[in-house]
Amino acid sequence: MNALQERILKEGKVLGGGILKVDSFVNHQVDPKLMDECGRDFAKRFAQVGATKILTAEISGIAPALATAIHMNLPVVYARKSKPVTMPDQVYLTLAPSHTKGRMVELIVSPEYLANNEKVLIIDDFLASGQTILGLARLAEASGSKIVGIGTLIEKVFEGGRAALASLNVQIESIALIKSLDDGKIEFV
Repeated sequence: MNALQERILKEGKVLGGGILKVDSFVNHQVDPKLMDECGRDFAKRFAQVGATKILTAEISGIAPALATAIHMNLPVVYARKSKPVTMPDQVYLTLAPSHTKGRMVELIVSPEYLANNEKVLIIDDFLASGQTILGLARLAEASGSKIVGIGTLIEKVFEGGRAALASLNVQIESIALIKSLDDGKIEFV
């Protein structure tokens, strides 16, 4: 069992409805040593894909993306969920459903930071339905970039997200694969 799985068992909380709360080490409070270990793992898994940028979603994907970027010596671009005044008028924008927010959210990237011909590695906290990652892929493709891989800390296998991403035809890696959250119990694959 890896360190992330151990931490999920120790501190993760099943809230029902397929929601796994990992706020104490990933989403609200971040354990930098654990993220560093996960980033090193992703860097090894994706060493051969030729990525030139890492793309993630605000806010929960930033910690694992940044840790991965450090080990791969790459910049991180994160899709904003609201457009700041500092962003140009012309942006890449898509909508994606948020499982935890219970509504559609915007994903916005400035063309200043995601340009044509980038080779994009998507790193995020969760792979559930795959819809947020598909939204990130749409942003990358709109910029003329190519997705070269997808990495997630936690994959909720029972939600079918990997199958939803199959059309992207890229390497998909998850550090902790969860088979079930039934009856409040966390079961790994």
